[in-house]
Formats: sequence, C-alpha cells, structure tokens
Amino acid sequence: MQSRLLPLFPLNVVIFPRTELPLHIFEERYKEMVGEAIRENSEFGIVLARGEGIVNTGCTVVVEKVLKRHPDGRLDIMTRGSRRFEVVSLNDEKSYLRGEVEFFDDDEPGPGPAELQQRALAQFESLAEFGIEGMASPAVDDPQLSFQLAQAVPDLDFRQTLLSSRSERERLKQLTAFLADFVPRQRLILRMRQLAPLNGHGPHSPGPGSQREEAG
Repeated sequence: MQSRLLPLFPLNVVIFPRTELPLHIFEERYKEMVGEAIRENSEFGIVLARGEGIVNTGCTVVVEKVLKRHPDGRLDIMTRGSRRFEVVSLNDEKSYLRGEVEFFDDDEPGPGPAELQQRALAQFESLAEFGIEGMASPAVDDPQLSFQLAQAVPDLDFRQTLLSSRSERERLKQLTAFLADFVPRQRLILRMRQLAPLNGHGPHSPGPGSQREEAG
C-alpha cells in the first residue's frame, strides 16, 4: 500500500499506461498540483469524474514535457500514463484532492495470445476511416496491446472497464467484440450524415418552406 498520498485529477477522460495525454491546466489548484509534480518529477493520478464524485480506479501520469507556459500561469503539458491504482481513501486537506491508493497490474503478466492480438489489430485498423480526434499509432510491441488500441475508443465507460481489468487476454477479447459492433454502427451513422443534406434540402427541393426551415 502506498504511504504517500497521491494527488488526484478528476477529468472526463480515461488514460492507460504508456499512452499520451495532452492537458491544459488553468485552475489554480491544479496549477499548484502540476507545478509540484514538475518540480519533484513525481506522478499524479487521473480518475474519471462521475457526477459529484469519481470512480475508484485510475492511472497515474508523469509530465513528459511542458509544451507552453502562459503569462497568467496556465500550462500546456504532455503527460504519459504510468501505473494503475485503486483509491482506498480520499483526503481533502489540500486545495486539490489526494488519495491513499493501492497499485495493481495484471494477474498474469505478459502479452496476450497472438491470435487475439491480430484480431484486435484488424478491428482497430477499421477505426482509421472515421478520423477519430487524437487517434495515435499504437506501440504494437507493448505487452498490454489492448491499452494501446483502446486509446482510440471514445466510449469512456468501456475504457474504464478495460482499465480495471487484470487480464490482457480478456481485454483483447472485450476490445475485439466491442469494435466488431462499434465499427459497423459508426459506418451507418456516417452514411446517414452523408445522405441527410439530400433529404428535403437538395437543390431540387421546393423553395419557400425549406428555406424558412433552414434559416430557423
């Protein structure tokens, strides 16, 4: 168990070990928190914010680079995920939240079966056609390949499920099944968006009514 309290940063994001996350720091309490992390070369925890609280599983990050220091103290930084943890208790003595945490990793270290990796990679490659913002090329030699591939998944609840899992084999299975359903649905949504401008608003549509609808 970690004796030193870990600073916690609740965000609407889920980050995985060894993946990058750019952050714009503007609140005073988080300027303080990140400033300490930079000075001490220490880590802080990213946890998914939910309503008025946080989930109890997160991932630490380290500041790899300060991209920009603004005159008013705001910071643009690049962070990288490091270690997964579970929150045991919370501490609010400082301006930002801290927690006593327990770190964890997979029950069986090492990469998943090659067949599962290839299936997950094949599904991942299909995501490129959607131009997902922030989608990065995965490090395919990472023993936890599922985390590299899951960076591109926009579903935060699913990402949180993968982060909490302690089995690379199961994560690869879950990721493959998720993408097998997600990719066709995204293709359908994209196709409907492409067709939507032609539905009642094409160049041959009756004028006055459609014009008022578009303007309103």
